[in-house]
Amino acid sequence: MEGMLALMIPIVAVGGFFAWMISLSPVGKAYAERLKGGSAAGGTPEDQAELVESVEQLRREVAELAERVDFTERLLGQQKSVEQIGKGRP
Repeated sequence: MEGMLALMIPIVAVGGFFAWMISLSPVGKAYAERLKGGSAAGGTPEDQAELVESVEQLRREVAELAERVDFTERLLGQQKSVEQIGKGRP
């Protein structure tokens, strides 16, 4: 159970950071405006191009964060395997 908690801490931290970055981005602001009842789709072409660029940047960041989470999971899995092997020997 303690191992699962140790695994969840970096995942929750990365997810929280990602949600915070989205809320600060133009995409997050456009989404908030749409929730308020405004229209983000009627913006100028420059605004739309900026949104597309922001989405692409967020996709790259999400891919990088996913790689980091995968690496962390593999590292924790290896550490757990080593500990189990060590406990198995008398």
